[in-house]
Amino acid sequence: MRKITNERERFSLRLQQTLRNAHHSPDSPTELARDFNIRFAGRPITVHAARKWLVGEAIPTQDKMRTLAEWLHVPIDWLRFGGDESGSVPSATDPVFKSAELKMISDLQLLDEHHQMMVREFIRILLHANGRKRTSAKTVDEMPAAEIAMR
Repeated sequence: MRKITNERERFSLRLQQTLRNAHHSPDSPTELARDFNIRFAGRPITVHAARKWLVGEAIPTQDKMRTLAEWLHVPIDWLRFGGDESGSVPSATDPVFKSAELKMISDLQLLDEHHQMMVREFIRILLHANGRKRTSAKTVDEMPAAEIAMR
């Protein structure tokens, strides 16, 4: 195996490792570009730019690096420069959202306040109904006596 001495290649390995840990494909520049562009306020990156990051041909600018670090929940300095020689990735403590979930939140924010309230109420009803389904799926052996009497 060849020794990696290039700074861009080392960044690429950290990015790939971090993507894997966040359950994203380190092999898809298309997915990386799409998911990155959802989060980045500046000019969108191309699939070609994402490919260059993944194969160690380029390092993102500081503003893009900041977005990557926030999205993937790792320290920006670790993502850019690495850390100790153990190769371990700092752990993520914040929830990781899928791009479809972020799109849904973005769409919700486009609605007026009244329609946002309707969506929230609909979600509350669905959650309540889902909870009721789980309860009704219990067997009689799993139910407390009071619940059996109510049925």
